[in-house]
Amino acid sequence: MLPEDDEPWQRRMLDPSGEAVLNWNRIFLFTSLVALFVDPLYFYLHSVNPTNDVSSCIKLDQSLNTSVTLLRTMTDLFYLLHMAVKFRTAYVAPSSRIFGRGELVTDPKKIARRYLRSDFVVDLVAALPLPQIVIWIIIPAIRSSNEDHNNNALVLIVLFQYVPRLYVIFPLSHEIIKASGVVTKTAWGGAAYNLLLYMLASHVLGASWYLLSIERQATCWKSACKEEQSFHNASQCHSRYLDCDYSDQGLRQLWAATTQVFSRCNASDDSITFQFGIFQNALTTGALSEAFLKKYLYCLWWGLQNLSSYGQSLSTTTFIGETSFAILIAIVGLVLFAHLIGNMQVNLLTVDDCEAGGVETEEEDTEEWMEHRQLPRDLRERVRRFIQYIWVVTEGVDEESILRSLPADLRRDIKLHLCLDLVRRVPFFSQMDDQLLDAICERLVSFLRTEGTCIIREGDPSSTTDGGRTGFFNSITLRRGDFCGEELLVWALLPRSDANLPLSTRTVKTLTEVEGFALRAEDLKFVANQFRRLHSKKLQHTFRFYSHHWRSWATCFIQSAWRRFKRRRLARDLIDMNRRSPRPRHLISGSGRQGGGKDHRIARFPSFPPLPAAEYRRSNSSATRG
Repeated sequence: MLPEDDEPWQRRMLDPSGEAVLNWNRIFLFTSLVALFVDPLYFYLHSVNPTNDVSSCIKLDQSLNTSVTLLRTMTDLFYLLHMAVKFRTAYVAPSSRIFGRGELVTDPKKIARRYLRSDFVVDLVAALPLPQIVIWIIIPAIRSSNEDHNNNALVLIVLFQYVPRLYVIFPLSHEIIKASGVVTKTAWGGAAYNLLLYMLASHVLGASWYLLSIERQATCWKSACKEEQSFHNASQCHSRYLDCDYSDQGLRQLWAATTQVFSRCNASDDSITFQFGIFQNALTTGALSEAFLKKYLYCLWWGLQNLSSYGQSLSTTTFIGETSFAILIAIVGLVLFAHLIGNMQVNLLTVDDCEAGGVETEEEDTEEWMEHRQLPRDLRERVRRFIQYIWVVTEGVDEESILRSLPADLRRDIKLHLCLDLVRRVPFFSQMDDQLLDAICERLVSFLRTEGTCIIREGDPSSTTDGGRTGFFNSITLRRGDFCGEELLVWALLPRSDANLPLSTRTVKTLTEVEGFALRAEDLKFVANQFRRLHSKKLQHTFRFYSHHWRSWATCFIQSAWRRFKRRRLARDLIDMNRRSPRPRHLISGSGRQGGGKDHRIARFPSFPPLPAAEYRRSNSSATRG
């Protein structure tokens, strides 16, 4: 957990395993998937528009271009927000991962330096609005000077950014699984997530097939146009005539009425020499000229069909680009289909397999037990939160059972490796020698507690001495390196302590999630009896210095001594003022003698407010004890 909770929100660092970061990662994962679906929509911007019964041209859909640009800009903003969140998210120090989740580094400079060295470049490339710049700035400038319809720049930019955007979702999914155990909260949600990835691949292949079909149609037209130019006709073919922006020009209309370019590139005519291969179906069905929704669904179906069949139904030509595209479909389809089937089995068939084999998960057993015992909702939530926290920290591994199955010497060495550095961080234990620390480490038991857990209540017997590693307790705030249950240590140090455990003098409750280690009463008593060095004056002085009980007693003693000092100084000041003040003349004139011959003198002292009764009794009792 983060060591400081009282900082303002502008300076507060986020816990990578906290609920806020987990929710944001899920939101950004959904946004990333939307962005991956949006980028291939740029491939649908161009379409084949028939100008009349015999001629056609390539047209840019401006309304679709505007819509895709707005969607793309919105997803880019989420990428920028994700970069800002990463600059404010702490990370676990690699050297501290020996115990539990490790220590969080909250220094902004270290966080920024680590992020700049790792994923910053990938995130920056994924967040740049490159397709918008190409569509709205670069392509219009190139077309105005070149007069050539070419989508290569747009395709390269989209593919260039698609790789880092696709890469981002995999470590993001890993972080979500590491923090919560699963990407989605239900098995059906996990199955839908994996199916969505498969549909994403079909969407990309369908959009690529559509764009390549446009390119093959344009390639055929340009090839026929060059052949027509070689005949030096009166109305020669120009590449700009293939663009719908020039369809209203008189020379273009005159050329369209006499040219043979469109008839020689008619995919429905089997007599033409140009071979369209796997793209012929898009041309013959008229998918390149349909409205966006119709051509999108048709291309999505084409991608899903060929991805599922590994491209077996494709009839390719010798064109290298077409053959390479078919090979890519076969490879991607094989890998994704195996990945989909495997994950679907994990997410959907696990329950059936467990029921058939008579095996149920611990979580299901717990849910059934809570339902059977009719526990209230708040208790159920606490149980679920604790089980989830234990799973996230330990990743489902029972370390204690593994250690118990190992030989004694190996178990002792592992315990030293895991706990020795941690024990030395506690100021009280740092004063002990290595042999005593080895004995303590061998008997340490790690514990994990969620927020709001009551470690021990006042008046209950103390059975363990708990040392905190991360997180905070209540009362006097116990931070990393502090410990509670010191009354048990006093009980263990007594030479003839009885069998009854000492009572706790305070209630200890966790304010955050806490990781720590504990010494049981019998283990602490064994160490105290076997190692007499624990009774040394130096260790006892160190214990008193770091003990909150002794600190409270010392505070009360200092306050009592300070009150005695203030009271004595007040009395001394009153005596000094009495000695320095002159006596009144009417008392010195001799009229003051009365019965008994005694001289009654009246001194005028300054008036002081009387002490309260409780304060008076407390000061008198303190003076008596002093």
